[in-house]
Amino acid sequence: MPFLVRFLVTHAVIGVSLAVVLVGAMVAFDVAGIGTLTTTSEDGLLALVLLTFGLGVTFGSVQMGFAVMLMSEGEEPPRGRRVLTRLVPRYAKVSASR
Repeated sequence: MPFLVRFLVTHAVIGVSLAVVLVGAMVAFDVAGIGTLTTTSEDGLLALVLLTFGLGVTFGSVQMGFAVMLMSEGEEPPRGRRVLTRLVPRYAKVSASR
């Protein structure tokens, strides 16, 4: 599988996973009564699937876009480590003028 396809699929899966975790937390903490509505309704499972699908598409797209925007401009694929630049302190002479 080409690097870019694997890169996009990986980040799409990360976004969908975040959506599943968010929907699970919303049901567990009964945000705006969603947990109660889905457990007492006949179509509660369908509502959860649709909510998860919608958030999965949204979060997956955002995660893929975020990852693409953070890609380096180099030709080779990233190796997993980022090069950190060192900050060098610079001293300036300050004189009191009146």
